[in-house]
Amino acid sequence: MTATPDTGNPITIRAGYDIRFACAVPTPLVLMLSVHPSRRADMLLPDNIVTDPTLLVTSYTDSFGNLCHRMVAPAGETRLHTDFLIADSGLPDAIAVDAREVPIAQVPHEALQYVLPSRYCDSEALMDFAWKTFGSMPSGWSRVQAIVDHVHSHIRFDYQQARPTRTASEAFSEGVGVCRDYAHLAVALCRCLNIPARYVTGYLPDIGVEDPLLPMDFSAWFQVWLGDRWHDFDARNNAPRIGRILMATGRDAADVAISTAFGNATLAKFDVICEEVDAVASAEMMRAVA
Repeated sequence: MTATPDTGNPITIRAGYDIRFACAVPTPLVLMLSVHPSRRADMLLPDNIVTDPTLLVTSYTDSFGNLCHRMVAPAGETRLHTDFLIADSGLPDAIAVDAREVPIAQVPHEALQYVLPSRYCDSEALMDFAWKTFGSMPSGWSRVQAIVDHVHSHIRFDYQQARPTRTASEAFSEGVGVCRDYAHLAVALCRCLNIPARYVTGYLPDIGVEDPLLPMDFSAWFQVWLGDRWHDFDARNNAPRIGRILMATGRDAADVAISTAFGNATLAKFDVICEEVDAVASAEMMRAVA
């Protein structure tokens, strides 16, 4: 049974970014900034990458099904930006309390890789703790939620303590991090118990929650294979949220980096927007590009 509190009518979300890189020499970039293909039918205005100066941008789909873009940033500053609209159900994350774990021999081929250790989800280092703490619990949704509860209370959120090389076991021992660390630790603990779990990036607006008074950023959460599909879990927020916009999925953050520079590219600006807009504002945006 899936229970999802009904909040009313569908909503429209405005989202996008304004990012600038400074390069000393021409530098190849791979970008993973687009909305995931699974949400393409919901797009009201496209999230096309606009570059300044105008650059040749090519696209491809990676082995995880994410949409990626390639370009060569010239010497100097390069601006990447987009501003789009997407339709959303307005419903919070579904809660499927009866969703069951799948025996490892029956896990679909495409999900099997998500029970293996990966670069940032070093589950081997957490195996003893995971089985001692969660191994005797009833399997399924409730066990995953217990993992989420533990990670949520164990890690203290602190932007100043962010570190791009921190692994799940280091987040566990240090007890501090940002959303990617919450996701990595929860994913690693699920994998210890042979529960397929994958890392997710996307937009997460502050709809129906208190304003955190923090700059908007891309967000990280994770998905777990229970029953016959992937389910969203969020160890950072640990509450159903409205308006998630999926961008990319992978084994961990290494697979879904928003940008990979093959050279020295300094981040000169990073602004993200994600907010609900009313019918008047969305109509004005759509007229502006008509």
